[in-house]
Amino acid sequence: MAAKKRRFTTRQPTILLLGSGELGKEFVICAKRLGCRVIAVDRYAGAPAMQVADECAVIDMLDGVAIKRLAREHAPDFVVPEIEAIRTEALLELERGGTTVIPSAMAAHLTMNRDAIRSLAAEQLGLPTARFAYADSEAALRAAITGIDRRGGGGTRGIGLPCVIKPVMSSSGKGQSVARTPADIAKAWKYALKGMRGDKQVVIVEEFIDFDYEITLLTVKQRASASRAWRGGSATVFVQPIGHRQERGDYQESWMPCPMKPGLVREAQRMAKLITDRIAGPEGAGIFGVEFFVKGNRVIFSELSPRPHDTGMVTMISQDLSQFELHLRAVLGLPIPRIVYRGPSASAVILAPFGCTSEPSYRGVADALAIPGVAVRIFGKPSLRKYRRMGVALAIGKSVKEARATAARAAGMVRVVRGRRR
Repeated sequence: MAAKKRRFTTRQPTILLLGSGELGKEFVICAKRLGCRVIAVDRYAGAPAMQVADECAVIDMLDGVAIKRLAREHAPDFVVPEIEAIRTEALLELERGGTTVIPSAMAAHLTMNRDAIRSLAAEQLGLPTARFAYADSEAALRAAITGIDRRGGGGTRGIGLPCVIKPVMSSSGKGQSVARTPADIAKAWKYALKGMRGDKQVVIVEEFIDFDYEITLLTVKQRASASRAWRGGSATVFVQPIGHRQERGDYQESWMPCPMKPGLVREAQRMAKLITDRIAGPEGAGIFGVEFFVKGNRVIFSELSPRPHDTGMVTMISQDLSQFELHLRAVLGLPIPRIVYRGPSASAVILAPFGCTSEPSYRGVADALAIPGVAVRIFGKPSLRKYRRMGVALAIGKSVKEARATAARAAGMVRVVRGRRR
């Protein structure tokens, strides 16, 4: 009797994407190329990732009941958070029920708030960080900075001025400012309140570090079972350090490679692996954007995001596997071979110069694309606010200096203008 042939079938993986901004849009494009079904979710209609997903849903992202209802409706293989402001208790419950949360429900839960991840890094893992404190009122913020509690508390060593003040939950630098004088404290508190996301009215105040430069170290975690399956596979993969510059707490440009001493790169990798191992666990999978300050020969931990990072948009031109492709491969348990870098590369953001509710239009895209070595991504956001990130220009060059100048020139050519009224 002839032996029966084994039949191999593959099922279309379903991804429930929580948060549908520009980073989610690029992730969805990569997922569709590998045959995934994606449901894009956000708090407003017409978000960038919704424009390329199979289905979409609009919910309050802090509504745990709504998140669990969508999970029951779509039975996803993977739940992929793209933003911080999510009811992470619902993710923990879904994971306990057998749903895979990326990179893990605990990672999403810990990084939802800056206070939790900063305390883990500094107090439990002993990583070097800026001195920091928390405050839940303007009076508490002033006391944290000055060390003097006007309500009658004793004096202690405060964080001092200048200092950085930001909500424990926000995105893209919203609510972040630098207080340089006592008069700035009240303004910083009000600005932080305005930029807060979620329902936790707490700020973190940090020592101001006059760093030489700052980097993002994209750190890819693969499930231990998946990395063993591919010969030569490693459970942790690092992308070359990405240099970046911020204004108003939000990234304006990023570049690769970032000149950095090999010993400092190894130290950043050591710290990134230590903290991502802790929060992802052996079967956690996905990419982390781990941020560091570099001052002289010191590497200082800053922040961590368990998802693709805005500064990592430069990887769409700098290498063969972008951060979105790396994230997807880790999610699906697919092999990640050696990353091939294309040389000096840079990104520069395209910002809205004003705010309005009308649908935007864009001018100058053709002029930017006429520059050799330039690519442009328009995110497709349906409305504007001043300084909102609406697109990015990408460039390669013979040197990092040339790539940065070209990306900035191309971004400056693209003008965001008011379009038709909705």
